[in-house]
Amino acid sequence: MSNVYDNILGLIGHTPMVKLNTVTKDIPATVYAKLESYNPGHSTKDRIALHIIENAEKRGLLKEDSVVVETTSGNTGFSIAMVCIIKGYKCILAVSDKTKPEKIAYLKALGATVYICPANVPADDPRSYYEVAKRIAQETPNSIYINQYFNELNIDAHYQTTGPEIWEQTQGKITHLFACTGTGGTLSGSAKFLKEKNPDIKIIGVDADGSILKSYHETGEIHKEDVHPYQIEGMGKNLIPAALLFDKVDEFVRVNDEMSAYRTREIALKEAIMGGYTTGAVTQGLIQYAQSHELTENDLIVLIYPDHGSRYITKVYSDKWMAEQGFVNNCVHNYDEVFKTEFIK
Repeated sequence: MSNVYDNILGLIGHTPMVKLNTVTKDIPATVYAKLESYNPGHSTKDRIALHIIENAEKRGLLKEDSVVVETTSGNTGFSIAMVCIIKGYKCILAVSDKTKPEKIAYLKALGATVYICPANVPADDPRSYYEVAKRIAQETPNSIYINQYFNELNIDAHYQTTGPEIWEQTQGKITHLFACTGTGGTLSGSAKFLKEKNPDIKIIGVDADGSILKSYHETGEIHKEDVHPYQIEGMGKNLIPAALLFDKVDEFVRVNDEMSAYRTREIALKEAIMGGYTTGAVTQGLIQYAQSHELTENDLIVLIYPDHGSRYITKVYSDKWMAEQGFVNNCVHNYDEVFKTEFIK
């Protein structure tokens, strides 16, 4: 039988790429989006969850009734919880209070125990979701800590899968790869593979306004003055993750909440792709990059779209939320009327 699997984990990877035809029409290059929402957990994090957990099994670190602990902004948690259900493990997750209620509900629906931690505290604060997850793992017998920010298997998962898929799908013609940076694993693993195939491929990381990653890449120093609260989930950091291979990145582009939000909604409206907030962010990164770099019709650009917009319905796709943030245009081209709802009285 074809296209039939023993369980949901068989659907991880081999995600499609789709040509963008409208939102990037002013860019002469050919632009494709790799839709990681086609993973069964609806994000690229399925790849690392399966890879890291199966590696732990091979090393004898996971046994019957083991507990898997992790820090997550949502997507990694979904993926780990999904894998744990199939594998028979308990799942404990620490999330920041920036995580929307529907994401927390999703995690609980998949059987995870969830700890909600303050977002705007230093990474080494005992209340941060990094430290809470570490403490839980230390105090919980028969447990492992995924530690995606400092786990080289995060990189390896994408080196083994995402990078080769992109190379094969573009028939080796890719010239630029753009991806948002959180843990850095998606960008780093893909970049490592692609650079081995062709060192001339440009690797562009997209960072959040409020994060330290761009300035650290440029100066080798942490600039704490860069840190301030921002809304894009799962992107940017106030620490330096070991899973981010800075030497594989040619350049970083920094994007803000507002333009990324407009771009996310524009992609849904014009390309019919319901992507997450980082979908808009990575596309905005390309558009900003194109303003200062010469791109040609011979360039082939791949954007990694990490997850699905269904997890952001009460956030970036909500008129109420947009207005609360002061994002009053609701679309980069001021097409306000498109987003209005008419009530019949």
